[in-house]
Amino acid sequence: MTTSETSRFVRLRVELVLEIEESEALTGAALERIAADEFMPDEERTHAESAVREDEAEALAYLIDPFDLVAEVPGVELAQASWSSEPVDYDPEAQEWDLDDDLDDMRDEGDEDDEDADEGR
Repeated sequence: MTTSETSRFVRLRVELVLEIEESEALTGAALERIAADEFMPDEERTHAESAVREDEAEALAYLIDPFDLVAEVPGVELAQASWSSEPVDYDPEAQEWDLDDDLDDMRDEGDEDDEDADEGR
């Protein structure tokens, strides 16, 4: 497949597990970000502040922005992004948290897509 036949779009999947060591610092930073957003309507701001105070995962969602991850990457423009955060029970020794397995699964999925494309010719 030549460069002209490939898509110009790339899906980048990133999964992070973060340990919150200072809940107050995290919540405070999220509240500061919300307060500084001059375009946020008052009703939404009240809801956001409440959510951030009740849930550290919500606080993270207000501080982590996919645009920030790629803003300085030359030659790319963010076309679409979505993200979420949720509390999880994390055990680094558990098989379910082996990120290498996830990478292998994604590579296998890519191989299957290549095989499907070959069969379609």
